[in-house]
Amino acid sequence: MKKTMISKGLKGLIAAVILLVCSGGYTSVRADEGMWLLPLMSKQNYNKMVKKGLKLRATDIYNPNGTSIKDAIVIFDRGCTGSIVSDKGLVFTNHHCGYDQIRAHSTVDQNYLRDGFYANSMKDELPNLGTTVTFTERIEDVTKYVDTFFDKHKSLSPKATEAETLKLIGETWYKEIIGGEMPFGTQVSLRPFYEGNKHYLFVQKVYHDIRLVAAPPSCVGKYGEDTDNWVWPRHSGDFSVFRVYTDKNGNPAKYDPDNIPLKPRRYLQVASKPVAKGEFAMVIGFPGRTNHFYTTSEVVERRDIDNDIRIRMREIRQNNLLEEMRKDEALNIMYASKYAYSTNAYKNAIGSNWAINKMQLEKVKQAQTDKLIRYAEKNNKPEYKAAVATIERMVKNRAHVRKQMWLIDEALLRAVEAISVPIIPKEEITKPNVEKALKAYDDFFNKDYSRMLDVKVMKAMIRAYMVETDVNDLPGALKDVKNVEKYVDDLWNTTIYRSRESYREFLFNFSPEVYLKDPLVRLVTSVRNRYNGLKEALAQEDKSFAEARKIYVKGLLEMEGELNLWPDANSTLRYTFGKVEGYSPKDNVFYGHSTTMEGVLEKYDPNNPEYALLPDIKALAEKPENRKKRVNFCATTHTTGGNSGSPVIDAYGRLIGLNFDRNWEGVGGDIQYLPNYQRSIICDVDYVLFILNDYLGADRLIKEMKIRR
Repeated sequence: MKKTMISKGLKGLIAAVILLVCSGGYTSVRADEGMWLLPLMSKQNYNKMVKKGLKLRATDIYNPNGTSIKDAIVIFDRGCTGSIVSDKGLVFTNHHCGYDQIRAHSTVDQNYLRDGFYANSMKDELPNLGTTVTFTERIEDVTKYVDTFFDKHKSLSPKATEAETLKLIGETWYKEIIGGEMPFGTQVSLRPFYEGNKHYLFVQKVYHDIRLVAAPPSCVGKYGEDTDNWVWPRHSGDFSVFRVYTDKNGNPAKYDPDNIPLKPRRYLQVASKPVAKGEFAMVIGFPGRTNHFYTTSEVVERRDIDNDIRIRMREIRQNNLLEEMRKDEALNIMYASKYAYSTNAYKNAIGSNWAINKMQLEKVKQAQTDKLIRYAEKNNKPEYKAAVATIERMVKNRAHVRKQMWLIDEALLRAVEAISVPIIPKEEITKPNVEKALKAYDDFFNKDYSRMLDVKVMKAMIRAYMVETDVNDLPGALKDVKNVEKYVDDLWNTTIYRSRESYREFLFNFSPEVYLKDPLVRLVTSVRNRYNGLKEALAQEDKSFAEARKIYVKGLLEMEGELNLWPDANSTLRYTFGKVEGYSPKDNVFYGHSTTMEGVLEKYDPNNPEYALLPDIKALAEKPENRKKRVNFCATTHTTGGNSGSPVIDAYGRLIGLNFDRNWEGVGGDIQYLPNYQRSIICDVDYVLFILNDYLGADRLIKEMKIRR
C-alpha cells in the first residue's frame, strides 16, 4: 500500500514536471540539471550549492588566480576524465577508460584483463605510448576577441573548416596575449558555446608519459559487463590507476625511463566513509555532447532515424561478434574493447528512445519553441520565429539522405572492419610506395584483427544493409549482388588483400587497372564514395542550418538570460551538482542509493562470464565483514559520455567516488534533464581502496594517497 502511494506521488510529480516545462521554460524546473562552466559558478549556482550542503568557497573549486580543485581534474587520453589523487601524479580513472591500455599489455599467458595488475614499484609501472593526460591551465571568455577577429579577417578562406578556423584564432590569441611560441605540451582549444553565440578558450598542458600502475580484474572492473551496462542497481569496481611522468624539470615529455613522477599543483584528498542518502555530490569532468536545445523535429529525427538505425544494425553485429568471442579466449581479448565500445552506443540509443517516448520530449521541445515564438512576436523579433521555421523545414527535407547516410555508416563503415582497409591513394596509383603500402597492410591486419570474424560480420551486415536499401541507393559494388554469401566468399578468395604474400607480390607487379578492379578495393571505394556523397549533400546545408540554430539559441539566451541556461556539452571542463539519491524507474518499484558486496554475490553465476568471479574475489566478498562493503552509489548529478572517470566530490572537496555510467532511464538527459530518472552511477572510492589493498596488495598506493576517514 505504501509503495503504491509513493508511486502515485511520483507519477503526479512527473506529470507536473512535463506541465511546468511545457507551460514555462528552462527556469521553471531546474532541479539538479546542468553541465555548468566553472568561471561562472559564483554568479550562477554557488548559493544553491551551499544550500544543498557545500562547505567550500567558490575559489576552492575554481580560482583563476591560484590553485583549486580544478587543477586536479584531467582529460584522460581522448574521451574520459581522470583526477590526480597524490603528490606524485597518481591518476584515478575508470577501468573502461584504461581498458585499451590494460589490454595492450595483456597476453593469454599474462592476462591482466582477467587477473588484474599491480606494479610493485614505480620501475614496474607500464608505459603506454600514445596515451595522454591533459590539464586545463586557463579558461578565458574570448567572445569579443573572436568577433573582432572575424571583423578584421573577412577574407578567411571559405574552404576552411570550423575546426581549422578556431585553431587559427586560438593560436593567434596565444601569440598576442601570452606571447611567443607554445612550448612542447602546451596547446589551446577554442570552442563555441550556445551554438556559436559565445566562445571560450582553454589553455591546456598535455603530458605524454602515462604509465599503468594498477587495475582490478575484469570480473571486478566490468562486473555485469553488457547486461548491466546503463543499469542500476550496479556492482562494478570500474576503476584503473595510472601515473603521470615528466622530464627532470617537471615539464611534459615523451616516454623516457629516466622521467620522474609529476608534482601536481593540486591533488584530491580521498574520503573513506560510506556515502549517505541526501549527501551533497559534485562531479567535475569533460562531458562529451548533449542536445538540450533540440527542436521538436530534431527529437523525432534522433528517435526515428539515428537511434532506430543504430539499434537495429548494431544488434546484428554484436550478436555475430559475441557468438565467436565466447568460443575463443584469444578472440575475446582481441575484440573485447571493440565490442564494449559498440554496445555502449547501442544501449544508449535504446535508452534515449525510451526517454523520448516516456517523457513526451516532443511536447516538451514544442513548448520550448512555442514560448520563444510568443516572445519573438511580443518583442518584434521576427528572426527568432524564422529560425524555428528554417530548422523544422531543413530537418524534414534532409530525412531521406540522412537515413541513407546512417544506414551505410552503421551497417558497413562502423561494422565491417575490412571497409577500413588501407587503399593506395590516387596520387600513388601509378607507382605505389611498396614499403609504405606493406606497413599500412601490417598495421591493419594486426593482432587485433580476425579475418574469420570479420567475414562473418561482413556477410550479416551486407545482407541487412541491402534489405533496408533501395537498389538505386546502393554503392556500385553491391548493385548486382544477388547472393551475399557467395559474393563475400568470392571476394576474399580473389582479393589481393587475402594474404600478405599475395599483396606483396602484386605490389611488385603493380597494375592500376587490375588494382581498381579488385573486389575488395571496389567495395571499399564504392562504399566510401557513396557515404561521402551523402555526407556532402547534407553538408551543403550545414552552414544555413548552423546559422538558424545560432539565431534560435540566441533567442533563448535573450529570453531566459545566460545565467539561467547551461551550454550544451562539448568536451570542455564542466561541473554538475546534486545529491546522493535513489529513484523509482516504474510503478511500484524503488531503487535505493547504494549497493554492496552482498549484491555482487547475489548476481554471481560461474556459468555466465558476465557474472563469474575469480576465486580470490569471491572469497573476499564472502567474508562476513565485507558483505556490507559499499560498491556503487547513484546521484542526481547531470552527466553524459566523457564524464567517465570523473571524480565525485563531497561537500568538503574530498573524493568519494568515480563516475562511470548513467542509468538507462536517464540517457534521455542528453536532450532533456529527467529529475525523477536521471542518475549518475558511481564507483564508491571505499570499494576502490578495498580492491587495491585487499586484492592487489597495493599498500604503497594507499600510503601515497591522503585518505581522510
